[in-house]
Amino acid sequence: MDKHTPQRVERDNAKFEEWRKQNPTKQFKDYFAEGVKPMIARGKVHASLGGNLIEGSHGEDQFSLIAERLPDHAAIRGVAVDTLAPDGTRRRFGNMILSRYPVLQVLRHQLPWPADADVKSMPRILLEATVAAPFGPLRIMTTHLEYYSQRQRSAQVEALRHCHAEACARALGAARAFGDGRGEEVQDPFQSQPQTVSAILTGDFNFRPADPLHARMADGFDDANVPPLEDAWQRVHGTIERPPTLGVHDHEQWPEAFACDFIWTSRDLGPRLRAVETGGRTAASDHQPVRVELAP
Repeated sequence: MDKHTPQRVERDNAKFEEWRKQNPTKQFKDYFAEGVKPMIARGKVHASLGGNLIEGSHGEDQFSLIAERLPDHAAIRGVAVDTLAPDGTRRRFGNMILSRYPVLQVLRHQLPWPADADVKSMPRILLEATVAAPFGPLRIMTTHLEYYSQRQRSAQVEALRHCHAEACARALGAARAFGDGRGEEVQDPFQSQPQTVSAILTGDFNFRPADPLHARMADGFDDANVPPLEDAWQRVHGTIERPPTLGVHDHEQWPEAFACDFIWTSRDLGPRLRAVETGGRTAASDHQPVRVELAP
């Protein structure tokens, strides 16, 4: 998604925003005109120096453009599609996290891509960064699930749940990193990093709130110590109908507006949730931004 409405709550709250990019020049003009600078921003991004990868692109490297426009953020790339362009350069498409908090660790999970010959599809990724939030380590995850293939989308939902459960197992001590045996951390790839069950997952999930996959995302886990993922909108607003996040302005491509962009928070973060909002003003993308704010 692209940008959001002006900040209007406590400055000390931690702000996390999910946004999708199509036209970076227009979106950043809109974005900064409204004075919004989120702690974390993410979305689908592409780099196609050798030719246009998606409609509306001019072959620009959006990963670099966005990083340049947000120099006070750590820019983390997550490339899901990496193919050869006609001129020998690379075409890349994926996700990005930008953080104003220190980034402690980054993981890139390739999501399942089971064969489905009936529809077109492309590889997908889960990008994960553990950041030093004001209240402690926090896992930020973002993704963009398959649009055309129900089979692939279902497999990817299970993979998202597995990644969360696995991370929680590490945090709970089921799989710990180790030092050099003398009580001191080694300075090599085996060095232990902060682990946490606390997580935020954002993305374009390509399913609607009534889809069974939405309910599946919120299911509990076999290990009762693993906090389930909760739809942040439902946690804060209950049964109030959520605003659409797709097709609000682009009625030619999307005759019906609906919600498919969600922010999920681990249940332990529930008491910290202060606001969940969808921004409807920007027309720079066919998606609308979604933001959550957490108390420090």
